[in-house]
Amino acid sequence: MTHRSKSSHIGSCLSICEILYCLYFKVMNIDPHDPHKIDRDKFILSKGHGSAALYATLAERGFFPKDKLEGFYMDHGTLPGHLDMQAVDGIEASAGSLGHGLSLGLGMAIANKCDSNPGRIFVLLGDGECNEGSVWEGAMFAPMRQLDNLTVMVDFNKWQATDRSTKVLALEPLTDKWKSFGWEVFEADGHDFAKLKTMLEAASKVKNKPSVIVCHTTKGKGISFMEDNNNWHYRVPNEEEMAISKVELGIK
Repeated sequence: MTHRSKSSHIGSCLSICEILYCLYFKVMNIDPHDPHKIDRDKFILSKGHGSAALYATLAERGFFPKDKLEGFYMDHGTLPGHLDMQAVDGIEASAGSLGHGLSLGLGMAIANKCDSNPGRIFVLLGDGECNEGSVWEGAMFAPMRQLDNLTVMVDFNKWQATDRSTKVLALEPLTDKWKSFGWEVFEADGHDFAKLKTMLEAASKVKNKPSVIVCHTTKGKGISFMEDNNNWHYRVPNEEEMAISKVELGIK
């Protein structure tokens, strides 16, 4: 998708693929044939520049035909480069400007509480996104409202656009920060399906406070020359790099 449209953020997409698979295929209460059912679980990709990964996941899950992916991130295309909830079914919130997703999730979680709706809310944040003050305002607010129907996941791939996320601002100790704000905190290998599923199931049993799972991930996961290489935040794979990537991923 990114090669076809000559667009970016492939590294940021590859760090969250397993998280999305676990949510959409193993955990969330959703129905592609009834995408607006009232009691569905909702997912917000707050790091909206990782849109290609979510679009691909939704297509694989059956929310829309896969040929629609061919119109990703191009003029007069079908799928905007940053998430647009009007583009296809399954997108619960438009995203792109960082720091908004948690607040949107808070609103959805409060609404579900008010309506006695059992649907859970999941929000995926980038670690660089945790520089935003709006994230920490939401982090203070959620425990006060005892939003145990809210689970945040942090894609802790250790990079943001210009440098290591821990060098740009004092991100660490990340788990202790969330704990100090009153959250139930879990940690997991963000590329391990079994551990992710276990942590998500544990989070669903927490009462009277929200949960956060700090997912240790690798930017560009799965492709040797992209892994932990921040050049792939913006780079576009050329023909030779595409060929190598397909071999490494086992794609014919």
